[in-house]
Amino acid sequence: KQWYQRRVVITAGGDRPLTIDFLVNKLKMHVLRHEEFKEGCDAACNGPYQGRWSKTMVGYGAEDSNFVLELTYNYGIDKYEIGNDFLGIHINSKDLFESVEGELVSEDTKTIVSPDGYTFCIKNVAPTGSGPVSGVTLASSNLTETIKFWKGILGLKMLEQTEDDAIFGFDENQASVKFVKQSEVSHATAYGRVAFSLPVGELPEVERAAVENKNKILTPFITLSTEGKADVSVVIFSDPDGHEICFVGDEGFRELSKLDPEGARLLDMAMGEDKSKEWFAKKGKAKSAAPTV
Repeated sequence: KQWYQRRVVITAGGDRPLTIDFLVNKLKMHVLRHEEFKEGCDAACNGPYQGRWSKTMVGYGAEDSNFVLELTYNYGIDKYEIGNDFLGIHINSKDLFESVEGELVSEDTKTIVSPDGYTFCIKNVAPTGSGPVSGVTLASSNLTETIKFWKGILGLKMLEQTEDDAIFGFDENQASVKFVKQSEVSHATAYGRVAFSLPVGELPEVERAAVENKNKILTPFITLSTEGKADVSVVIFSDPDGHEICFVGDEGFRELSKLDPEGARLLDMAMGEDKSKEWFAKKGKAKSAAPTV
């Protein structure tokens, strides 16, 4: 199967400039493209919200060859409660290891926490096939069920396994997904997902397999449009612990994900025009926290 690990989706709280400053100036990532939307996504790309939102792709290189971050921002939502489900984003970079003032957790690894509460683990090694972002770590309440799902149903390779964790990937040259055992998994009010791309003709097969194995379908096969850009088809479902997995048609994704030289400028313009905090302050209100679901 020609499947590719593409991105992980994380949320920005009420201070989008602060989050961007952290990713761009501290972690030395680049804005790859930026898109604004007037209403909620039909595939809940921005979570369970129907208002205006934005999507910013950031990373160390083109989406076609690097594992990148998708930062979603909901206008009017100030903060999200971070659960214990998302344990870390891993970056391999000798230069970043030297420059970042993080917590030294081992001889070759530092951790640093973003303004929104996400942990980044920086390892003092050179990047490999999928670029500096080498993978993510998620929580599992039952490793046996996690292995059954990610290896048995999704078909990922088991790269490593111990009594307390398991690492999966399509091959050693792509970003990996690591699961660490813990007693329970809480997603709180923040949200995110891991995305894979595959030939669009295989999406119905993936959806059928999910249905047959009684996995929860969050978004059945749907084609999404982005104004002025390519349409993409997706199927989204969840694993036994509720981690969201988005399968996107590779053909449309490759067109949509082309590097946009105007991305950073469009983001700067959107942040400059975002007066949501001022509007709420004038009304004597605070921007809303994400509701508990």
